Amino acid sequence: MKYSLITAGAALFLAATPANAQMVRGQNPDSVAAALRAKGLLADVGKDQSGDPMIKSQFGGVKWTIFFYNCTDHKECATVQFYAGYHFKDKTIPLEKLNEWNRNKRFSRAYIDKVNDPVIEMDVDLDDGGMSQALFIDNIEFWQTLMDEFQDHIGFND
Repeated sequence: MKYSLITAGAALFLAATPANAQMVRGQNPDSVAAALRAKGLLADVGKDQSGDPMIKSQFGGVKWTIFFYNCTDHKECATVQFYAGYHFKDKTIPLEKLNEWNRNKRFSRAYIDKVNDPVIEMDVDLDDGGMSQALFIDNIEFWQTLMDEFQDHIGFND
């Protein structure tokens, strides 16, 4: 009889933890896309040039991408990176402006890409079981704030 009570108790515990069903994991790009959609954002799931998963989204009219890294055979990925690049027609952002950003911002980095456009990135570790959808959405909200601040910093909306 003891065994039945323990088994029933374990089943009840598992049924009462719906957060397990809503974990965002790099091994499951659809769970990342679901979190974006839960936030009301576009989530266009595809593959990058090397065949790893990739999700395109948009915020405030600016397109951005989630790249998947540390993948095994283009799946079972452990980390993701939020990425946004900004193209200016006739303006160059001084390297010192990006260095200033990097000195003052802890959770993101900025640089000039190969075609001389400013870029901002933020890494999110989803290894070892991932994170709750609520925490991942919190990371998305933080990313949105960083994008807004970066756009102001580089004068993108001027």
